[in-house]
Amino acid sequence: MNAQTQTSSGMKPLYVVWLLLSGLTLLSVALGQGFHSANWLPLLVAAIVWVKGWLVSRYFIETQLATPFIRRLVALFIAFAPLALVITGFFGASIARWTALFIG
Repeated sequence: MNAQTQTSSGMKPLYVVWLLLSGLTLLSVALGQGFHSANWLPLLVAAIVWVKGWLVSRYFIETQLATPFIRRLVALFIAFAPLALVITGFFGASIARWTALFIG
């Protein structure tokens, strides 16, 4: 085997993480189709989004090599999306009425 077709040991974890990310995406779609009106679904989807964000941050962006400020900033960004999903999942109608006051 030549060097171009041989997979380096450093790439194998990335392939595994990519497969895990793909599997979590498919799981999210299946949960949305099967349990679209379940009250607990926003919490589970938010957890999946957080795990996916952490995996991307750890294995693809490599935030563990960044300065503490950048690590915290990325962690805050990763935490924001799941939190917003939970808030809109449970309080979506109230938020829509509240924001309509400013738009309309």
